[in-house]
Amino acid sequence: MKLMFAWLTGLVFGTGIAISGMMDPAKVLNFFDIAGSWDPSLAFVMGGALIVTFSGYRLVWRRDAPLFGGSFQIPTSMIIDSKLIGGSALFGMGWGIAGFCPGAAIPALGTGRWEVALFLISVVAGIYLHRVLAKTATRAAG
Repeated sequence: MKLMFAWLTGLVFGTGIAISGMMDPAKVLNFFDIAGSWDPSLAFVMGGALIVTFSGYRLVWRRDAPLFGGSFQIPTSMIIDSKLIGGSALFGMGWGIAGFCPGAAIPALGTGRWEVALFLISVVAGIYLHRVLAKTATRAAG
């Protein structure tokens, strides 16, 4: 049952990304091109997502536990540190350069474009590189 709901959630998300046109990196890049061919549609997609998310959270937080899990996975740290700021900046730069958010790139794999695969391979390589560097730093410090 848990797998079926995960699949349905992914299907709804991917369909929304496709219908909104967010699988096209030009649409995302045009949002950032304020002085040129600015396209505000990404702001409307994000606004719609915020409304749905806000409504969903209001319903979910009324429950004691999630339907398919033992407890809610809530971050415990409220600290804004250099890792958070650096990671956010890197994410934003990658989004602005490639025109893809990783969440939108996954459904875009269905388009068969090599650029999408290259982007996601780069994301996975970056995650792996971070893990290797973090382990190396931990060993050096300890």
